[in-house]
Amino acid sequence: MHPDAPTPGDPDEPDARSRPAAGRPVSPALTDFAVDLTSHELLRRAHVLDALGPDWDPLGALRDESAAYGLLYSGLSEEQQRVYDDLVAAGVLPGTGSGRAAT
Repeated sequence: MHPDAPTPGDPDEPDARSRPAAGRPVSPALTDFAVDLTSHELLRRAHVLDALGPDWDPLGALRDESAAYGLLYSGLSEEQQRVYDDLVAAGVLPGTGSGRAAT
C-alpha cells in the first residue's frame, strides 16, 4: 500500500454511511446562516465621523449644498425654466419651494 493512500476511517476518506442509497435523491440538509453586521456598521460609521473631523458642521454642509443647488439652476432661459418646471412637476428633480428655479 502506498504511504499517501488514505486508510479506511481516515478523516479525508468519505464514510460509506454518508453515501446516498441507490435510487434515493440527494437532498442536502439546510443550515441556518446568519451574519450580524451591526458591529461592522458601527465601526464603519465611527471611521466616517473620524475622517470628517471634529470641525465638521452638518448644518453648514446642508446650507452650502442648498446654495450650490440654487446656483446650478440659476439664470435659466425661458425654455430651460419650462423643462426644469416639468421635471420638478414629474418628481424627477426636487422643488425649491417656490416652484421656480433660483434666478
